[in-house]
Amino acid sequence: MKLIRISGIESESIVDGEGIRYVIFTQGCPHQCPGCHNPQTHPFGGGKLVLIEDILDDISKRKDWIDGITISGGEPFCQIYQCALIAEKAHEIGLSVWCYTGYLFEDLYRQGIELLKHIDVLVDGPFVQAEKSLELDFRGSRNQRVIDIPESLKEGVAILKQI
Repeated sequence: MKLIRISGIESESIVDGEGIRYVIFTQGCPHQCPGCHNPQTHPFGGGKLVLIEDILDDISKRKDWIDGITISGGEPFCQIYQCALIAEKAHEIGLSVWCYTGYLFEDLYRQGIELLKHIDVLVDGPFVQAEKSLELDFRGSRNQRVIDIPESLKEGVAILKQI
């Protein structure tokens, strides 16, 4: 039985990616961005441990009325294997996968992070208070990018998604 530490789940969100999304907020974040809208997700010992199987069962029950899942945080790349398993299973049942990270695509790509191959769209970069804008789609600050991961993996560079 595999566990993941989460802060919470939003079963139907329209602000964490395109369409109606099932959002998993992972617990634990090394970035500690000033002004983060999820500061409760920062402590690594916070939140709760949940069986990945229970999350997957819940997603499966909702798959007919959601467009995909979003893995947010906290920092999903601090629980790479757990998040990769969830993302892989979501793809298997026909759902898209978005992921939010404070890391940059280029750094994750250079490290050969396996989770990337299970993501359709990555919103990368730390939240920067001075770059904050409420006019941006699916991101909090102008420095963050919305990246088409399958195309980026093919090209070896970040390819922005048209939204």
